[in-house]
Amino acid sequence: MSAVVEHSEFSLPGIRCAGCISKIENGLGHMPGVVGARVNLTAKKVAIDHRPDVDVPALREALISLGFTAEPVLVQSDNANDRAESRRLLKALGVAGFAAMNIMLLSVSIWSGADGPTRQLFHWLSALIAMPTVAYAGQTFFRSAWGALKHGRTNMDVPISIGVLLATSLSLFETITGGPHAYFDGAVSLIFFLLAGRFLDSAMRDRARDGASALLRQTAPGGMIAQADGTTAWLAAEAIRPGMNLLVSAGERFAADGTVEQGASSVDRSLVTGESRAEPVERGTRVIAGSLNLTDPLTVRVTAAGPDTAIAGMARLMEAAGQGRSRYVRIADRAARYYAPAVHTLAAASFIGWMIMGAGWHQSLLIAVAVLIVTCPCALGLAVPVAQVVASGALMRRGLLVKDGSALERLAEADRVRFDKTGTLTLGRPDLVGTIDLDPGEQSLALALARASRHPLSQTLARTLEQMGVRPAELANLRETPGFGMEAMADGKRIRLGRPQWAGAPAAADDALSCGFSVEGGTAHRIRFADHLRPDAVEAVARMAGMALDPVILSGDRREAVAPIAGELHVPAVVGMTPDEKLRAIERLTRAGHRVLMVGDGLNDGPALAAGHVSMAPSSASDVGQTAADIVFLGDSLLPVPIAVAAAHRTMRVVRQNFAMAIGYNILAVPLAIFGLVTPLIAAIAMSTSSIIVVANALRLTRCAR
Repeated sequence: MSAVVEHSEFSLPGIRCAGCISKIENGLGHMPGVVGARVNLTAKKVAIDHRPDVDVPALREALISLGFTAEPVLVQSDNANDRAESRRLLKALGVAGFAAMNIMLLSVSIWSGADGPTRQLFHWLSALIAMPTVAYAGQTFFRSAWGALKHGRTNMDVPISIGVLLATSLSLFETITGGPHAYFDGAVSLIFFLLAGRFLDSAMRDRARDGASALLRQTAPGGMIAQADGTTAWLAAEAIRPGMNLLVSAGERFAADGTVEQGASSVDRSLVTGESRAEPVERGTRVIAGSLNLTDPLTVRVTAAGPDTAIAGMARLMEAAGQGRSRYVRIADRAARYYAPAVHTLAAASFIGWMIMGAGWHQSLLIAVAVLIVTCPCALGLAVPVAQVVASGALMRRGLLVKDGSALERLAEADRVRFDKTGTLTLGRPDLVGTIDLDPGEQSLALALARASRHPLSQTLARTLEQMGVRPAELANLRETPGFGMEAMADGKRIRLGRPQWAGAPAAADDALSCGFSVEGGTAHRIRFADHLRPDAVEAVARMAGMALDPVILSGDRREAVAPIAGELHVPAVVGMTPDEKLRAIERLTRAGHRVLMVGDGLNDGPALAAGHVSMAPSSASDVGQTAADIVFLGDSLLPVPIAVAAAHRTMRVVRQNFAMAIGYNILAVPLAIFGLVTPLIAAIAMSTSSIIVVANALRLTRCAR
């Protein structure tokens, strides 16, 4: 057997649940030449390791034989098919919702006593609305059910389709024959509520894919390459190869990973470290794609490009972490997986039983339909989403944007919380401490140097001096020493602004948030800055400690910058962490059985945010941070974090109550329907009443964010 193993990936738009995953992985595992297969439900892909003698078309045919549409991922572009599915589900949901409201309105008139020609007219109007609605909005379930049956297997959409078609067909028969009852409202409402859950699942997967896509967009689309004949040419990022020389101007982002061959500059590596501090680079220094070259041009020898760059690896980490989280099956889904088949089996048994007892096919079918309608899982389906919607609305009024309703379920389960520091516990906006101890002439010189620098502390100093009305002085020979600061000549004297020791100021513990200014022959000044804690941060962290969440800081910054913050908050801290190390820290806790709430804001927090059981980010976070997070909180205060945790616990209590009421309703109603004591009309009223009770209970969550 050859030791060489090849890797192929296929897009699988039809996978929806853990059963699909098991079917594919087990089916491919028995295929000759296949070493292993791993399904990613979030990305809707399968990765297959196989021997070279197994070709891609054979793998595709194997997937099709299992009942799944499959295409090599190379023919996909920007998840276009997945986007189209979400749009299609949203359109179907809108059509079903509009139709359900109108049919319910007509049904109210019938329930109120409309009779004779009026009742028949309303039945025909309901039929005219319901028939095209079922045909269009029900396609999601009908196609999936037919695809499963065609390949000799079943799924959740099979019993759903049977119930919808049976209720619709009997209603049409009753309408044509002038019968007293029709049940279009039950059929269309069932489709609407099921589509709502399907769309939310699809939207969640789209968001998970967006996190990785947003991270990849941080890289440059391409770069200038120095060619062997001395000319230069611009190449797209995917065309750059290791060994090429990449020319990166000041203000440009690196399009590939590499090593500096020529030049010296300062680089913003916040993509990896999460800190906006500029770092010096020179010959031999490693740089990564997506980092920003700040000051001087560089020549970089490319070591990794395209999918092999560090940032592409981070995107894969986010996707893999998102897959782990997507295996969490919602309570309602777990219940419905067994509940729906049991209900339809019960309806079929009722039909057969009454036929045996001599009731006739019409009466037996009416009883079977009554069983189907009375056990319609509307209340069960509403138990989770209606509570999530109400709670999310209450949290929004408190400045919390819940991007995924299931996040509240996962947030209630969290037993550990991990914080990034800069921009999360702190505001990420360094401010000047005290007054600037410079005379007017020195202030003008300092402003001229600060304006020329991209460093965050220099920019803060420049803004402060400009607000004081200071005007910049004229400088000569202005230049930056990478990693140290700016210097120039003025009136024959050298002036410097940068690292305190470089500028002549004595070393101190707060060098990370200080800069020095000096004029040759004069006194060196230390200018201090502070990155302040968010308002209410001490109270917020104390609340979470009181909830037994064991708060800890995970930071990419240095110990001297993190220690004061950790001391003020009375929490431990781990410093100098890379994105991989943060991710591994989260994964260690997960393997130990803990469920982690990750709160972060930077690009470097993306994998950790995706790996957490649930994640939160401030509105000031990077695009990647906001995309990867489940919940975004607005404003400067940190109190929304413990408020969200408390609200999540209240929400899940209401969800459990809703389940108890939905199940209790079925325990009472199902036996009555089986024994023929409930007509389809009464069944529809009872089903609607159970849904109203669940909604009313969920409305108590309007005050959950207090």
